[in-house]
Amino acid sequence: MLFSIAQPWDLPAYLQSDEVVDHESPAVRRLAATLGADRLPAHEYAESAFTYVRDRIAHSDDTGDPRVTWRASEVLTLATGICHAKAHVLCALLRAGGIPAGLCYQRLRRSDAEPATVVHGLVALALPGGDGWHRQDPRGGEPGRAARFSLAAEHLVWSVRPALGEADLPGVHATAHPQVLAALRAARDRTELGGLLPADLADPG
Repeated sequence: MLFSIAQPWDLPAYLQSDEVVDHESPAVRRLAATLGADRLPAHEYAESAFTYVRDRIAHSDDTGDPRVTWRASEVLTLATGICHAKAHVLCALLRAGGIPAGLCYQRLRRSDAEPATVVHGLVALALPGGDGWHRQDPRGGEPGRAARFSLAAEHLVWSVRPALGEADLPGVHATAHPQVLAALRAARDRTELGGLLPADLADPG
């Protein structure tokens, strides 16, 4: 659990469709139905959606795909994207199943050899009757460190190292952070995107 917020499932913002988390699009709705949105208990559907995004949407850094995607339906159709794009899809699928979901972020070092940081995207979900927000990382597995779905304890790809300037950034955002979205929209390809992604996030107000 990340945060405890009273009855987060009553907050309509975390169920809304917008231009990024466009869960009313036919592509998202079709997949949500296929994955069991209308027939599975909420926690089973959430795990089904997580597993699909983790395993079936390729991380473009891993595959070398130059395309930059950001709208959930587009990411789903092209089956590729960076961590933020994959988070947008998972958020959309969860909301399509009536599960409140938002976006959250980590500040991580780009590599152990490079002190520069970059913002990594995650998803937080809140199940009705649950105990708050639970972070999930649909990025997929780095060698030997695949993330997995869990409501009991976090199993993310990376744990932050505060001594190295890394941090779990506060808040569960109902919409994509403006700095992240601006980078995704502006980049002509994945290589350019690497230089545009923020090193940290300002409070969007």
